[in-house]
Amino acid sequence: MTDVTPSGDHVAAWLAHGGLVPVARVPGGELAAVAGAADFAVLPVGAVEWHGPHLPLGTDLILAEGFAAESATSSAAGPGGTQATPSGGDHPVAPAGVDAASSGGGTPDEAATPAEDRPAVGPRGVLFPAVPYAACPGQTRPWPGTVAIRPEIAVGYLADVIEGIVAAGFPRLLIVNGHDANMSTVRAAMEWVSGRRTASLLLVNWFQLVTPAETTELYGPLVSRGHGGAYETSGVLGFDPGAVRLGAVDDLPPKPKLPVTHPYVLVESRPDPWQGWSGHISLADEPAGRRVRELAGTRLREIVAAWVAAPPPAPPTADPLPDPAGDPAPDPAADPAPSPAREPTEDEPTEGAS
Repeated sequence: MTDVTPSGDHVAAWLAHGGLVPVARVPGGELAAVAGAADFAVLPVGAVEWHGPHLPLGTDLILAEGFAAESATSSAAGPGGTQATPSGGDHPVAPAGVDAASSGGGTPDEAATPAEDRPAVGPRGVLFPAVPYAACPGQTRPWPGTVAIRPEIAVGYLADVIEGIVAAGFPRLLIVNGHDANMSTVRAAMEWVSGRRTASLLLVNWFQLVTPAETTELYGPLVSRGHGGAYETSGVLGFDPGAVRLGAVDDLPPKPKLPVTHPYVLVESRPDPWQGWSGHISLADEPAGRRVRELAGTRLREIVAAWVAAPPPAPPTADPLPDPAGDPAPDPAADPAPSPAREPTEDEPTEGAS
């Protein structure tokens, strides 16, 4: 009989301590056991898109994969803790102080350690490879390096990817987004899948995990939250400072927002000023990047912990909801009830009359 117990250092460490294990390294024969032990799966979604001469074309992927890799780390690890290679590296993300490569299955030293002194088992996540391509706005499509797909293609593709992950045995799926335009396409795909599969689908956009008030405190009164601006640049500096060229551009102050406090969505063909990006890049630096990573990563883990602890959803149904009074809803396919019998009137013939 085939042994389906997950094996290998990377999976054994994951089972013992939690964290993330890349699905790309899980043998097919062990998938069912890994899925059964997992608390959730995680899918990063990004884009290949121009963000200016100072940022890499994979900015949104760096951010989506970076924060996805932090979704199941110990909060004590903080920035710089043990990380999974985003595309499926050799070792899982493990809590702080845990050697993911050598701690699998337990050791004599670990067995002798009192239980209260051992690292706590954190949530277990399974990391899927990132979705790299996305629908991109008209404001960035003409700029070099942007690879955009049509929105209708994006929704269909994402729906297939999400349903495939759920069908593989992962009803809880965290989608970590690094590209603003994905919020609409991913949401549409999630809604479609949720009507077909029993699933709990959680979408988190890293950009929203740090509040505008906090970025004002971090950067001052100048605008920092635009496409390719100081906030996004700092985010990349928090994960991959070598990919950023701060000296490649001067500040390009963005077009002011409308002078109202009410929420709105404004889409324009080409704001001015605009070079496929805008912002006060002189405000970005590595300490700000580490702070952004710390704040957003901590809040992502808080969201995941609350979500995993919540009860799972019921299966989807195409049937109407039951009547609040307890009477079953009528079946539209059933034969109609016969009308009550009545006496014929004087001018109607009786049954059998000629």
